[in-house]
Amino acid sequence: MTAVRPDIAPKPLPEAAAAFPPGFLWGAATAAYQVEGAAAEDGRTPSIWDTFSRIPGKVRNGDTGDIAADHYHRYRDDVALMKQLGLKAYRFSISWSRVQPTGRGPAVERGLDFYRRLVDELLEAGITPVATLYHWDLPQELEDAGGWPERTTAERFADYTALMTGALGDRVGTWTTLNEPWCSAFLGYGSGVHAPGRTEASSALRAAHHLNLAHGRAIEVLRGRLPAAAQTSVTLNLHQVRALTPSDEDADAARRIDAVGNRVFTGPMLHGAYPQDLLADTAHLVDWSKLVRDGDLAAISRPVDVLGVNYYTPTLVSTPAEGGGDTRDDGHGASDHSPWPGSEHVAFHLAEGKATTAMNWSIDPDGLHRLLMDVTRDHPGTPLMVTENGAAFDDYVSPEGRVQDPERIAYLHGHLDAVRRAVADGADVRGYFLWSLMDNFEWAYGYAKRFGAVYVDYASQRRIPKASAHWYADVIRRHALPPRKDRT
Repeated sequence: MTAVRPDIAPKPLPEAAAAFPPGFLWGAATAAYQVEGAAAEDGRTPSIWDTFSRIPGKVRNGDTGDIAADHYHRYRDDVALMKQLGLKAYRFSISWSRVQPTGRGPAVERGLDFYRRLVDELLEAGITPVATLYHWDLPQELEDAGGWPERTTAERFADYTALMTGALGDRVGTWTTLNEPWCSAFLGYGSGVHAPGRTEASSALRAAHHLNLAHGRAIEVLRGRLPAAAQTSVTLNLHQVRALTPSDEDADAARRIDAVGNRVFTGPMLHGAYPQDLLADTAHLVDWSKLVRDGDLAAISRPVDVLGVNYYTPTLVSTPAEGGGDTRDDGHGASDHSPWPGSEHVAFHLAEGKATTAMNWSIDPDGLHRLLMDVTRDHPGTPLMVTENGAAFDDYVSPEGRVQDPERIAYLHGHLDAVRRAVADGADVRGYFLWSLMDNFEWAYGYAKRFGAVYVDYASQRRIPKASAHWYADVIRRHALPPRKDRT
């Protein structure tokens, strides 16, 4: 992916072009640890997030996912709400430690039964289940054995994949191996702001390779066990990297971040090789010739049917000015350690003149359009799916019992229009999953940030669809953005 591109002026589209292509899939997404709760029920054992959230100071307010949105007990009502909103697909993740508590050995049937019931409920409601095998919640016993920096974790992941295809392969036709492996590797083992909280640059790079290998091993299992019509995918939080200025120094900063933020995964997964500049930038941290063994790249580059793309905000970078310059938070949480091994000196910036979300992330729909076009150019012929896109705002319930969130509606409208423009410009985008279906445990932010289209009152677990949920339901019904006169 080329890191630096000139600005692309949005092409004005006539109102008649507001419709999305036939078959475009409309969905919403969640993750197991963020919504399920029931952390110690039916045989589930701790994941790295159960452990991490109990370390003082790691999660805001000492919050944990022990109860979360109680989806484990309320999934039937939640599926009914999905149907009411008109969702065509639900992207959920499976808790590895719920179905295979030690990360080894046989499955726990009570854990599998939850996902069987959930999938059956979805199918009964006419909603396509999209299963993600890993969304950051490694069984703690595997972390105790070394975690993702150890090669054996990738082999355990293949075994776990086999268990899940045996349990759900007859019900689930779309499978995602990993969600945002960049976060697992570089926030979990580099900056330490995510579980397991380690701050070891070399371990972060080793984890990235073994996550890539786990993906490849899982694709092999899925292809060997699922019907031919089943769809396989991986979801990457590709960074839409921009240089702050046209200078050669800032262009090199963007190249570095593109390498360790994007091409560390797209290179081996889609092209069968790690980029040479990444290897050079990080050679002082890891011996790639020993880390990458014969056959690894062939395994990692097994074809997928769809590439999932998560996008929230662009990544604007520069080299620091003399004396340090502007080194604003890169958007991934405060830490004394960088999640960018080999590029710790790069400075990050907010886009000037752009509004921000409650996460202090710049709102820039054009970034999504540019990202989808970049991926289309760099990986031609690859079908795409926007698997996460959304925003956190300071939502509250009015005295009338409603949640008005016009900022989120504007955010979604702008980003869906960006997807529509990308399709018109030739990107093969086949669907969109709003993040998130409901408010939930937002990792190191605990319950302080609300991304959901559905408000969750955590004290009562009452669900209240926000105005944005009703707006999204209307978009789904129309299969198009609303006419200009209806826009918020």
